Amino acid sequence: MLLRQIEYFQAVVERGSFTAAAEQCNISQSAISQQIQALEAELGVKLLERVKRRFTLTPAGELFYKRSVLITADLEQLRRDTLRVGRAGARELNVGVLLSYSGEEFNHAIAAFTELHPEIDLHVTVGNHEDLFDGLRLNKLDLVLNDQRRAFSDEYVNLILSESKCYVEIAAHNPLSRLDGIDIADLKNIPCILIASPAQRENEQSYHRDIVGFRGEFLFAETAQEAHVLVVSNKGVLPVELCGSEQQFGSAMKRVPLLRDGGQIIRNLCAFRKRENHGQAVVEFERLLVQEFLNQ
Repeated sequence: MLLRQIEYFQAVVERGSFTAAAEQCNISQSAISQQIQALEAELGVKLLERVKRRFTLTPAGELFYKRSVLITADLEQLRRDTLRVGRAGARELNVGVLLSYSGEEFNHAIAAFTELHPEIDLHVTVGNHEDLFDGLRLNKLDLVLNDQRRAFSDEYVNLILSESKCYVEIAAHNPLSRLDGIDIADLKNIPCILIASPAQRENEQSYHRDIVGFRGEFLFAETAQEAHVLVVSNKGVLPVELCGSEQQFGSAMKRVPLLRDGGQIIRNLCAFRKRENHGQAVVEFERLLVQEFLNQ
């Protein structure tokens, strides 16, 4: 009963009202009020100061709330650890995400999946297109969030999740950063920075030269941090894709739309899995990922 009362108390504090907390906890407002009063009676202190329909936390209430959140987190971790130990041969799900992907949908899908399935060990691989394609082809990855560079194959489930808008990250002190958009033809004298392992450099360069249309020199970095150092040092521009609205960050770099013939370059962002891989876990993660993109 104490744990349930703590849950109700946290809901009241976090939602800011008894009515909203009651809706969240699926009980009546009078019932949740009675449970908070019972908690206060058991503790022998007032947790809330009530004034008409509003309340404030007492010093004891503030302490109890903060400590109770820590206890709740510990209990949740205990539950997850117990499930993993108690279920022999714990299942795994291996998913991959494109290195240049900058949205939040993938992270939200991971959070929802791990909350629903704490007994499944979820592993995430971050890589460029070819890394993810090879991981899927060699059965090292169950599902990947990747851009579309090939014609769809019947061997895979191919789901277009969103159109991905292309940008370049550029040093803020570069005059080009002040433009509303940069045509790719105007970057012929500026190096293109790519994030790729030594084994994937040729593939990435060929794609960005022959398909995307970069005509200048290519520079390579093995991590996003290394690539951003090159950007802020004004060594070149880094192509990225974004779903949804443009996001700006910091003051050292700017993100400018990448254009071709006056229009922003668009690419498909997709979820891929082998058609034969239709286990419950991978299908459930796929469903959550699709839902996150539908909600964007």
